[in-house]
This record gives sequence, C-alpha cells and structure tokens, in this order.
Amino acid sequence: MGRRAANEGLPDEATYLTPSRLVPGVVIVLDLDSFEEVTRERGYDEYKPNDVTGTLSALVEDLARRWAGVVVYGLDWERGTEEALIEIPYVEADEVAGDLVAVAEEVASHGVTVTIVALDGYVEPRAGRGSRRGYHATPFRRRALSELRKWKRRGGGFVVVNGSVVWRAKPLQ
Repeated sequence: MGRRAANEGLPDEATYLTPSRLVPGVVIVLDLDSFEEVTRERGYDEYKPNDVTGTLSALVEDLARRWAGVVVYGLDWERGTEEALIEIPYVEADEVAGDLVAVAEEVASHGVTVTIVALDGYVEPRAGRGSRRGYHATPFRRRALSELRKWKRRGGGFVVVNGSVVWRAKPLQ
C-alpha cells in the first residue's frame, strides 16, 4: 500500500491548515529568557512547575480564555510553561498589547524576563495538534518565531507588537 493510500481520509498538517481554514487574527509567541541558567541558579527541578513556570502557565491560560484564543503549543501544567504559541481569531495584536505587557510584568516580578511577540496574520480558529511542529505550520507562525528569536538575541525582555517594542524589561539585578 502506498503512502497516499495509507493516509487517505486523514488530513495531514498541510491540508489541515489550508488558507481556507485560516481566519484573520493575532499570533503570539513567548519564551522565558535564559531559563536554563535560572533553573540551575535557583535549583529548580526542570520536570516540575516552579513559581515562574507555574505562574506563566496560569497567565497563558488566562490570556487564551480572556480572548477566546487557542494555545497551539506550550501550556504545560505538569512541568510548567516555559514557552507558548497562542492564536486569537478575529482580534488584532494592538488589542491584546496591554495584556501581554501585564504578562511580562508579572513574570518579571519573579526575577525572570520573558520575550513576547504578537503579529497580525491568519490563524487557525480551533485547537491544533499541540506539537512543537505547530510552530511552523503557517507562514505567520514561522514569522512570529523568527521575530521572537531576533528579540531574544538582543537580550530578551521585550514585548513586541507588529514589529514595535511596547515594553522593555528593566535590567535585572
């Protein structure tokens, strides 16, 4: 049996995310900055939630609920959330900017910074498969991830909305 016949009737990710299934919305990616170092310095168990990753789990879930968004990847109550990809249909990035700054400030209150990027684009209006591959499933997700990496290379601690910095963490001491 060929590959095509074996997968007949099952949508692959490329088919699943065809342009006709995408709607206007905002793509949000976030990642704790230098968290491996923080984990070592503070003696955190990387397989259990701690005050930072537990807080970020709650913040990501609250953000998604408040805006009727979908956590595509990253929400992890068992280990704690270190990174996430969220999509919110029918909302523009500027509308959620204040909430993203609030997330960054709450994380910073724990002595850790987070980098958050929000871009207008096209999103999937319902939950996806939840794997890390989801980061690359659309051009908008890939662009957001590329932007995230760019701002993390600049030191992290930014909230960036459609390419403009709307918040910058104060240097941690």
